[in-house]
Amino acid sequence: MKTAKAANLGVLFLIELGALAAVGYWGFTRDVATPLAWLLGLGAPAVLIVLWALFGSQKASHKTRGAVRVGFELLWFGAGVAALLAAGAAGWAIAFAAVCAVSKTLAVIWRQ
Repeated sequence: MKTAKAANLGVLFLIELGALAAVGYWGFTRDVATPLAWLLGLGAPAVLIVLWALFGSQKASHKTRGAVRVGFELLWFGAGVAALLAAGAAGWAIAFAAVCAVSKTLAVIWRQ
């Protein structure tokens, strides 16, 4: 069981990075002028990083708990899913949503 819990902590970290990658991918794949694509591709993940630093991380200045934390994480990981859908990667969006749902459910059960 220790191995499964440790593996889930790794998955949790990877899906956090996955959400950042997804919004970056969305930004870079927009059919806009190159400077705007770069702005979206780098700016969207930057916004998520700031939000995570303020509300999601262990050292956040405004820690979230309970229902507020659930809502924050739904928005965070939902942004990754929505970005993949908007970029036309529906299969990846479904897979990402499934991995997020399973990993976060296990994290709640195991109090991670």
